[in-house]
Amino acid sequence: MDLDDLLTPALVLDRRILARNIDAMTERVRALGVALRPHLKTAKSADVARLAVAGNAGGITVSTLREAAYFLEHGITDIAYAVGMVPGKLDAAAALGDNGAELKILTDSPDVARAIAAHGAPHEVLIEVDCGDARGGVAADGPELLDIARVLNDAPSVRLAGVLTHAGQSYDCRDADAMAAVAEQERAAAVTAAGRLRAGGLPSPVVSVGSTPTARFARDLTGVTETRPGVYMFCDLYQAGIGVCGRGDIAVSVLATVIGHRPGDNTLHVDAGALALSKDRSTEKLPEDCGYGLVCEAQTARPIAGLRVGAVHQEHGAVTGDAPLPFDALPIGAKVRVLPNHACMTAAAYDAYHVIDGGTEVIARWPRCTGW
Repeated sequence: MDLDDLLTPALVLDRRILARNIDAMTERVRALGVALRPHLKTAKSADVARLAVAGNAGGITVSTLREAAYFLEHGITDIAYAVGMVPGKLDAAAALGDNGAELKILTDSPDVARAIAAHGAPHEVLIEVDCGDARGGVAADGPELLDIARVLNDAPSVRLAGVLTHAGQSYDCRDADAMAAVAEQERAAAVTAAGRLRAGGLPSPVVSVGSTPTARFARDLTGVTETRPGVYMFCDLYQAGIGVCGRGDIAVSVLATVIGHRPGDNTLHVDAGALALSKDRSTEKLPEDCGYGLVCEAQTARPIAGLRVGAVHQEHGAVTGDAPLPFDALPIGAKVRVLPNHACMTAAAYDAYHVIDGGTEVIARWPRCTGW
C-alpha cells in the first residue's frame, strides 16, 4: 500500500526519522551519565516503545493508568506513572502491581501520602518536587517534602523510591543557553530534595528529571539518576520553533485530502480539521506562526511554500497562504501532509500509525493506546 491509497485523514509515522531521533537522544543521555526513562504519553505505542527502550535500562514513563496497563500487556514492567495519584486510583494501581508491574506512583500531597500508607498495598512512591514549573510538586527546601517522606517511609507496605520533577517552563525558552539554565534549575531542585531526604535518614534511590528541551541542552546532570523526555521521538513544529530540533526531524504528519477550492477567498479545504489536527496553536507564540499546521507535499513531506492550515472546523481545515494558492497543483482529490504544532495532541485522535520508512510505501500499521 502507498500513502496515496490511504483513506484520510490518516496519521503517518516515518520510522526512519523516528529511529534517528531515538538514537540521538539515547546517545545524548548516555553522555550525560544517567538512565533514559522515555515518556510514552506522546507515542502511546508498544511498537514505538520497543525502539525507545532498546539498549536502555531505565523503564518507561506514562501519564495514564490505561497506558500503564497497555504497556504491561506488551511486556514492559518498569513503569513510572508521572501524574499525581489520588486515593480513588489506588486500587487500580495495586492491580497493576498484582499483574507484574513495577509501578512507581507520584504524590505531592500529605493527605494522599496518608491514603497511600493506609491502603495496605505494596506501593512504590516518588515525591514530586516543583523546580519552577508551578504545575505540581512541593518545594525542594520546604517542610512538606520531609513530612510526606516520613509518612510514606513509616508505612510497612510502602517503598519510598525518591523524587521526581519536571521543568515544563523549558517550553518557554527560545535558545540553548536559556534551556541549559532551566535544566540546571531542574537538576538542582531534584538533587537538593534527594539530599534533604538522605540527610534525614530517608531513602532516595531515584532522582528523576525530564523534559525534551532540558534533556537536549543540559550540561551537567550530576546527582540525577534518570531523565524522562518524550516528544523527542516525534518532534513537532513547536519543538522546531524553539530550537530543540529541525523540521526535518518531525516524524509524524497527518495525511489529508483536498476537498474544496475557494479561489475568491484564496483558500482551499482539506478533510483534516480540529479533530484530526487538534486545536493547538502553540506556534503563534513563536516568530513563525504555523497556524494549525504546515501543509506539505504528500510524497516528500516538504513544506509547500507559505501554505498552512489557517482555520479549522471539526472536520474541515482551511488552507491559506501568503501568496495565491496553487489550485492547479492541488486539485480536489489531491493528497497533502500536515506537520503538527504539537505531536501529542495531534496523535491523540488516532488509533494507529501508518508507518513509512523514508518513502511513500506503508510498511506497517502500529496501533496506539487510547483512553484513561
